[in-house]
Amino acid sequence: MEKLQPKLFYVLKHYSKEQFIKDLVAGIIVAIIALPLSIALALASGVSPEKGLYTAIVAGFVISFLGGSRVQISGPTAAFATIVAGIVATDGMEGLAVATVMAGILLILMGVLRLGNLIRFIPYTITTGFTAGIAVTIAIGQIKDFLGLTYPQGLSPVETMEKAEAVIAHIGTINIQALLVGAVCLFILIAWPYVSKVLPGKAGKIAGSIPPSLLAVFAGIAMVSGLGMKVNTIGTLYEISNKPPTFQLPVINFELISGQFSNALTIAILAAVESLLSCVVSDSMINSKHNSNMELVAQGAGNVASALFGGIPATGAIARTAANVKNGGRSPISGMVHAVVLLLVLVLFMPYAALIPMPAIAAILFMVAYNMCGWREFVYLVKTSPKSDIAVLIVTFVLTVVFDLVVAIEVGILFAAILFMKRMSDVTQVEGWKYIQNENDPDAIELRMVPEGTLVYEISGPMFFAAADKLLKISVPESTKSLIIRMRSVNAIDATAMHNLEQLFETCRKKNVQMIFSHVNEQPMQVMHKAGFDKLVGENNFCAHIDDALKRAEDLQ
Repeated sequence: MEKLQPKLFYVLKHYSKEQFIKDLVAGIIVAIIALPLSIALALASGVSPEKGLYTAIVAGFVISFLGGSRVQISGPTAAFATIVAGIVATDGMEGLAVATVMAGILLILMGVLRLGNLIRFIPYTITTGFTAGIAVTIAIGQIKDFLGLTYPQGLSPVETMEKAEAVIAHIGTINIQALLVGAVCLFILIAWPYVSKVLPGKAGKIAGSIPPSLLAVFAGIAMVSGLGMKVNTIGTLYEISNKPPTFQLPVINFELISGQFSNALTIAILAAVESLLSCVVSDSMINSKHNSNMELVAQGAGNVASALFGGIPATGAIARTAANVKNGGRSPISGMVHAVVLLLVLVLFMPYAALIPMPAIAAILFMVAYNMCGWREFVYLVKTSPKSDIAVLIVTFVLTVVFDLVVAIEVGILFAAILFMKRMSDVTQVEGWKYIQNENDPDAIELRMVPEGTLVYEISGPMFFAAADKLLKISVPESTKSLIIRMRSVNAIDATAMHNLEQLFETCRKKNVQMIFSHVNEQPMQVMHKAGFDKLVGENNFCAHIDDALKRAEDLQ
């Protein structure tokens, strides 16, 4: 079992000056990429722009310092935008701070209890469904600013469907200048990566190192400020602060804690899934292995710190982590440098963020939504998966868009669990012997002689509550003297199956039929022993092999 020790401590044992220079450069480049994204994601989350930087600075530094990955970059991500916006709209920043602190504590507990590997039990269809749903909600939420629509005073839709209805109702207020700025910025975001690939030699390398989002921001500022276009900017809608993050202890009471528990649980699960997925992706890029439990502890500490310093929920960011690796980052130092650089930018240059046009922010978030939607994986799953998996995928996606992420995850996991139990129930069989020759199975029936008055039933698959009723379908005629239950293919039973076995035993006892068990595996035997069932049946009626069970039935004639 891996120790809960930050990856930084391992790295520093063999750290070099050359690697520090690479980490320094990578950290600076990642900070440049994170700057416009952090501001955009803060606005999409319904909070002021500097809070996105607070998150990247505080959570980014803490998670890199304590994390279980060499190269993980953490900060605000699109996955949290809709749920954060909902919490802020209903409970304000106090509610968000409490939910984030609670989520952080849950993440720390998950890491300490070594639950990092349990995240894999969340089906891929659910993560794909809610990720695509989040992407759609982000895109719908940005249509207003991209088109420059004007809403009546007092109209501030929160839910995705409300936003869609408001867009349709006020489409006539479109601002052509805002649309032009948004379209130019979106074109830059789409085209720049291709331009950098076309340019030869050093020019292409330099162009490739410039984040398209930064270019789009500068282009939007140039159009609005230089041409005097009447387009909303961050400064016209929000007050800009360049103060560094300061400690803010939220007002905590029982009512707020109980009211935010479901939100905290959703944030914790989402942070765990996103961060560990990012770790897995980065491991394959640098041929390394992360410590999942330490990463969960770090994510928890980072989220607690972020909330206490005025930030929003944070998690591992796959795109920024990949950029870190691509630019030579190989240790947590690069993530810590990225946080420090963002702090300097916040203090020295944040007032200039007031000039950024809202359509430019909307264009950046459109690209974020497109990159995270995973439509190719979505379509592939629809084409190739069983109908039950497709149902889970679509239900999770629709619930995320129509309602919210909390409902989607709860219903999605419940739906997936029910379908899983249905599948397991379908593969569990309780059948009487059929005399079929099978040369490939040395334990097959092979025309064995069954003593007169003896019934043999074979159970295949796990015996749990969804399949336990099949035990009660075993028919015991009056002429029966012995009932052999062959359990070589049963690896597990639960309390319901145990109860039904006891009922079957009682039926046999009333008819003077002796139950005999063949090849009971370890877990079922432990359950039977704990229930005292082995003594009830008689320990000499538990046989290691079917031949022994048949011999026992013959001796009882």
